[in-house]
Amino acid sequence: MENETRNGDIPQPIRNDGAGWWDLGPRDVMRDLENPDMLVPPVTDAGSLPNLKFSFSDTHMQLNHGGWSREVTVRQLPIATTIAGVNMALTPGGVRELHWHQQAEWAIMLVGRARITSVDQNGRNFIADVGVGDLWYFPPGIPHSIQGLEEGCEFLLAFPDGSFSDLNTLAISDWFAHTPKDVLAVNFGVPTSAFAHIPNHQLYIFQSHVPGPLESQQVPDPYGFVPKTFTHRLLAQEPIVTPGGSTVRIVDSANFPISTQIAASLLEIKPGAMREMHWHPNQDEWQYYISGTARMTVMAPNGTARTFNYRAGDVGYVPRAFGHYIQNTGKQSVWALEMFASNRFEDISLNQWMALTPHQLVQQNLNAGPELMNALRKEKQFIVQGSIG
Repeated sequence: MENETRNGDIPQPIRNDGAGWWDLGPRDVMRDLENPDMLVPPVTDAGSLPNLKFSFSDTHMQLNHGGWSREVTVRQLPIATTIAGVNMALTPGGVRELHWHQQAEWAIMLVGRARITSVDQNGRNFIADVGVGDLWYFPPGIPHSIQGLEEGCEFLLAFPDGSFSDLNTLAISDWFAHTPKDVLAVNFGVPTSAFAHIPNHQLYIFQSHVPGPLESQQVPDPYGFVPKTFTHRLLAQEPIVTPGGSTVRIVDSANFPISTQIAASLLEIKPGAMREMHWHPNQDEWQYYISGTARMTVMAPNGTARTFNYRAGDVGYVPRAFGHYIQNTGKQSVWALEMFASNRFEDISLNQWMALTPHQLVQQNLNAGPELMNALRKEKQFIVQGSIG
């Protein structure tokens, strides 16, 4: 047993300097392989930070005829108080029923296509098809629906409230089920028999037929269309291209005006590249990893730091103003979202801050060599190229 456990293919909590020892007891080796910087933390880690990682794979899956959903909220990741995330899929024709929320809803399509519908407070409707990389945003209280098209779809929803749950929304089926039929009859001016077969519970997600072409689904609206579009084609947006070919796409109320409560950046971090050391002065950061493998060290006050490893489907979190980076540790690009419960994206680059501060002062603070001082760049880098340590 001991020789098998000490096999070189099995990671052990032993640092190169000899710190640590064999783990001879029960363990989840696959989990340790996924989290090398948590099993053997860098020597620069110090103190204690709350958990800043949770995987959608570790949360409850709500299965329905027509699709599924799962969520990461403060119940799964207690530090994530500003944003809750929902991962949802719909079959071809599957419907996320007509509903609304007390919170705003921001979404990005990950796979496939869907049709979304909505009507605003002034009676103006909105019907659109969305595909991979497209966003939508519904302000608080605005009713809407989502339906999978021919290939079905999967998407990420974000809500600016960490305690939100998608299973605790306001649904049209619930309202009908819990309203006396004579009241419904008076409201709509029809006999009570019209409601003989309404659902007696919330549908949430249900199976239906794939809708016809978008043109055939348009409903004439005497009040016109919403003045600010509820969708944004993020992948069609011109990216910031960094040395090495990595890209950044920033979306907030400046280029997606309706999105007043969620700002985001979509990162493509090439192999050997790193989201530069930085922090966000205006809000906590909620992250979603779409592909690849990465690591992040978060620096908190009083010299506290902790390193985490992330994979596709993981959620990361960074409290406001805590320093951090995101480093690609694999052989494929890391695609990840940085999200903020704010109307604007803001970050401060460590490199830029140092470059725009009197160099003598920086040198006195850090006792750094001339190589560092000469390498500082006054322009924000966003993503930098360099080998993995």
